[in-house]
Amino acid sequence: MTVQMVLLPVFVQVGLVFALLFMVAGVRTTSLRSREITFKDIALGQNWPARSMQVGNCFNNQFQLPVLFYALIALALPLRQTDLIIVVLSWVFVVTRLIHAGIFITSNNVQQRSLAWFAGVLVLLAMWVYFALRLLLVI
Repeated sequence: MTVQMVLLPVFVQVGLVFALLFMVAGVRTTSLRSREITFKDIALGQNWPARSMQVGNCFNNQFQLPVLFYALIALALPLRQTDLIIVVLSWVFVVTRLIHAGIFITSNNVQQRSLAWFAGVLVLLAMWVYFALRLLLVI
């Protein structure tokens, strides 16, 4: 597998993080400009309006589960343990993150969002098990 093929899903995941960051900034700026909230109200990071909290929580969520994805790729690349299975699973994981974020910032249907999150967990677990077996059993 080429480095580009392995890193492309990582770049898409990072793109999602930046898109959510800009969305959070936009939603919060709008709340402040419209005087829906004041700087005093949010001085300790609390009391944001519901929409700001929704998008902000989605953004913050990108620093939880995806950290294990980044770590796996960061280890697999220099150890030359990337193959088609890792690339395909990477794409599936990133798609689950895109779906999760899409649900989170739109309907925020917790049941659907949880299913997308859990699908991502299972894919990431499979990636880690596969990676560990490749290393330990020299597959």
